[in-house]
Amino acid sequence: MEHRLRTPIPVEEIEKLRVGDTIYVSGIIVTARDSAHVKMLETLRSGKQLPVDLGGGAIYHAGPVAMRSGDKWRILSAGPTTSARMEEFEAEVIERTGVRLVIGKGGMGDKTANAMRTHKAAYAVFPGGAGVLAAQSIKEVLGVHWLDELGMAEAMWVLRVEDFGPMTVAIDSTGSNLYADLRAAVRRNEEAALREFKWRP
Repeated sequence: MEHRLRTPIPVEEIEKLRVGDTIYVSGIIVTARDSAHVKMLETLRSGKQLPVDLGGGAIYHAGPVAMRSGDKWRILSAGPTTSARMEEFEAEVIERTGVRLVIGKGGMGDKTANAMRTHKAAYAVFPGGAGVLAAQSIKEVLGVHWLDELGMAEAMWVLRVEDFGPMTVAIDSTGSNLYADLRAAVRRNEEAALREFKWRP
């Protein structure tokens, strides 16, 4: 099934998503890789507010390539980075911020899936190697935070997007995890094949 979402995303819309669905997002997405996740949690744990409200929003695991012209930024490429690198941080970020959608590539683990079930969020994968396609959906850079401290790739970029996608839901708000299910199926098939195989010297 195909869904078109707009941020801030109501929880009711997230609850409609199921693993395998195709989604497009319009509105505001915020990029955050490893260092930005660490910075977010340091800020929140100290009782301070983030520079942007993530409630109902979307985090994109990406390190954009940007070009500055005067006081404006333009995103040239914004392909996804490997989401597993954020596994140790994402559950707490979801709990503390109320973010509804996490976007990346390669899947995430049980800790994140459990947080998505508890707090009603979802994870979607954007096609790897399609950074220019992603940039075409980015209509405006609304801001960039921690650029001097973290650098271009790790900074938090606040982007206005239209029909950002296509993306595939890989973890839904029930905690169903496409990548975990595929790994389990591969293990079952491997075990069945080994049981059936009889070595005859």
